[in-house]
Amino acid sequence: QVQLVESGGGLVQAGGSLRLSCAASGRTFSSYYMGWFRQAPGKEREFVAAISRYGGTLYYADSVKGRFTISRDNAKSTAYLQMNNLKPEDTADYYCAADHAIVTADTVECDYWGQGTQVTVSS
Repeated sequence: QVQLVESGGGLVQAGGSLRLSCAASGRTFSSYYMGWFRQAPGKEREFVAAISRYGGTLYYADSVKGRFTISRDNAKSTAYLQMNNLKPEDTADYYCAADHAIVTADTVECDYWGQGTQVTVSS
């Protein structure tokens, strides 16, 4: 069992930056692949980024490549999503997720989910 708590969301102007954090508690953090997903109002949840257990492999949705960076600090049991050059279409609730299996752009469900943090990008 692992508990995930996101933080770092907020309101930002287009072109601005935010860094989301996902703090994990429970079992060994490095046992899990970590992912970030988002859900905009009226839309389905979509994959944003994922990172392997020790950070050696990264995956990104095409819509965020070059702007977002996923990372993790296993010593702190925390995953991060650095979001730069934000656009209004990035407005959504952002969720971190953990899974024992690999998390990629094709992943729909994960073992564990956080409660989400809201990101609003104004134009």
